[in-house]
Amino acid sequence: MATFLYKLGRLAFRRRHFVALIWVALLTLAGVGAASAPTAGASSFSIPGTEAQKAFDLLESRFPGMSADGATARVVFKAPSGEKMSDKDNKATVKKTVKALGDGSEVTSVTDPFKAKAVSKDGSIAYAQVKYKVSGMELKDSSKDALKETAQEARHAGLTVEVGGDALQATPETGSTEVIGIAVAAVVLVITFGSLIAAGLPLLTALIGVGIGVSTITALANALDLGTTTSTLAMMIGLAVGIDYALFIVSRYRAELAEGREREEAAGRAVGTAGSAVVFAGLTVVIALVGLSVVNIPMLTKMGVAAAGTVAIAVLIALTMIPALLGYAGRKVQPAGKKSKLLGGGRAAKKESKPNMGTRWASFVVRRPLAVLLLGVVGLGAAAIPATSLELGLPDDGSQPTSTTQRRAYDLLSEGFGPGFNGPLMVVVDAKASDAPKAAFTKVRNEIKDLKGVVTVTRPAPNKAGDTATITVIPDSKPSSVKTEDLVHAIRDDGADVKADTDATVLVTGTTAMNIDFSQKLNDALIPYLALVVGLAFLLLIVVFRSILVPLKAALGFLLSVMAALGAVVAVFQWGWLSGLMGVEETGPIMSMMPIFMVGVVFGLAMDYEVFLVTRMREAYVHGEKPGQAIVTGFKHGARVVTAAAVIMIAVFSGFIGSSESMIKMIGFGLAIAVFFDAFIVRMAIVPAVLALLGKRAWWLPKWLDRALPNVDVEGEGLRALDRKSMNEDDDRALARV
Repeated sequence: MATFLYKLGRLAFRRRHFVALIWVALLTLAGVGAASAPTAGASSFSIPGTEAQKAFDLLESRFPGMSADGATARVVFKAPSGEKMSDKDNKATVKKTVKALGDGSEVTSVTDPFKAKAVSKDGSIAYAQVKYKVSGMELKDSSKDALKETAQEARHAGLTVEVGGDALQATPETGSTEVIGIAVAAVVLVITFGSLIAAGLPLLTALIGVGIGVSTITALANALDLGTTTSTLAMMIGLAVGIDYALFIVSRYRAELAEGREREEAAGRAVGTAGSAVVFAGLTVVIALVGLSVVNIPMLTKMGVAAAGTVAIAVLIALTMIPALLGYAGRKVQPAGKKSKLLGGGRAAKKESKPNMGTRWASFVVRRPLAVLLLGVVGLGAAAIPATSLELGLPDDGSQPTSTTQRRAYDLLSEGFGPGFNGPLMVVVDAKASDAPKAAFTKVRNEIKDLKGVVTVTRPAPNKAGDTATITVIPDSKPSSVKTEDLVHAIRDDGADVKADTDATVLVTGTTAMNIDFSQKLNDALIPYLALVVGLAFLLLIVVFRSILVPLKAALGFLLSVMAALGAVVAVFQWGWLSGLMGVEETGPIMSMMPIFMVGVVFGLAMDYEVFLVTRMREAYVHGEKPGQAIVTGFKHGARVVTAAAVIMIAVFSGFIGSSESMIKMIGFGLAIAVFFDAFIVRMAIVPAVLALLGKRAWWLPKWLDRALPNVDVEGEGLRALDRKSMNEDDDRALARV
């Protein structure tokens, strides 16, 4: 592989006009496609195989036109202090508002609070429920605007009016911190390279790669039902890996120049060596992201595949566009150790009288491997302790900022009717196989009324055929609580007894039940997903490092860092530690997809540093150095660059903590802290400590397996063979002249 990439790097350097033209054309094409594509909302939400989804599908067939998955808005009214909703003027305002709410072309029904008995016991709060034909993702802007304007008119009449439900979905805002993250990355690059031109190349190529990836996602969003979260995730990961991959190749290019190679040759060598690590690091990230499809949740699959596509683009750009831009930059990119004219007057840096920081740290770890190993493991273990109290759920209106109307509507409903009104359960009774459907409906209602944690159970509402009915259940606890989850399971358990007695099937659905099923499905898929991703990456790393113990150590180190990162997420977003600093207004359960998502993404990113750092050690060991010295050599050449790459990735991920979307905020924080733990504790401390303790055993591989594995030549041995061949040819020509 090294030889192929070496030739690719030289070709891109020579044919830089052609390479640059291709990438600019792709960026333009993607941009035009994104600009001309119809606007798409958030992706639709379905969970194949779950009870909640089966109930939705049953409602579609048995209640045609009901729009079971249609958007819902709850318009909540509160009377001025000292007044009641039943007062003449207030009642007239509500009646007028209800009439206006029903005028929309997408509205199927509107409930009158006074007819539906949707007025609180003290008479101060009431709500009207609006049902739409289409889901919240498909709702037209005109319908949303009409809803907002109607609520505003009621406010002008003197009432407090807020709108909850999924009809008004807030558009996530990332905020200025995203730009700050990129600015920090730029500063780190300038410090690392000592040159504005060299620092600008990784930023430029990363932005081009992300531009192509995100524009392509936008262009295909409507056709493939891709939501806004999909492009945000692709941008987050694409920026981080795009900068890192380019950073490693530019850094190696400058090192090759410092050894006296010509620029085209140095570009080829950089792509042949560092490029090999980029390919395998990118493959681990792609495997982890595409592997999310095993969960069988369409939304998660699309997010993973889209982000994986952006990573693949980042790899291709690093291998082709970076050497092309290095050709354009010419002498403006200086050899390692020489500063640019702007920052250092073009002078060579003073030779260091003592070893660099990476060398000193690695030498210390090699001398005290056991102490460093124990300290690292104990530290990460302590950080992981909060993960033992992990509670999973999906964010609802209660987790929105208090500045939003959705959150204020949620709080008003809780105040007037109890927290359970924000998460009603819909029970669907399928009595088609029953001899007495009405008796089955009544039995189900009576069974549910006797359950603990139930406030209200409505009368069964049968369809025209009389073989299916819906029953609404109001819990006494908020939607995301453990008590509500227990109630859902209790209703389902009682449903089994009802089926045995009446042949009627009981299904529980609604947004709350859907969230519970979603969390359960993710929990069930975590172990198979972990086995698949870690297993495939383990095999890939065996090929890269030609070792059994090094990949095993890499996988175990990853588990430590991801558990510590989950512990930090629980401490901030569930326990509330430093929540004010992070802009977390409401603590609660951790987003259901967070564990499996962190496993996938963090594993891929963790293997980046493993590959980049350990391949340098492997390269030194293969070329004759002792195991301990190879560790020091790997850190001498790689520690500074890996540190810069980790700081850049942390800065980029931290930029998304400023998002107004709780899901994006949590992902940004989780990935940033995971990269910190993995890069600076696992890869920089635990990995060299373990390798020092193992010695030569770290690179052991059974002979039969060594013969069976393909030789991918990540260390660039093929390039050394080219050197020897070139030297022999030069000697032959010299002898011929003599």
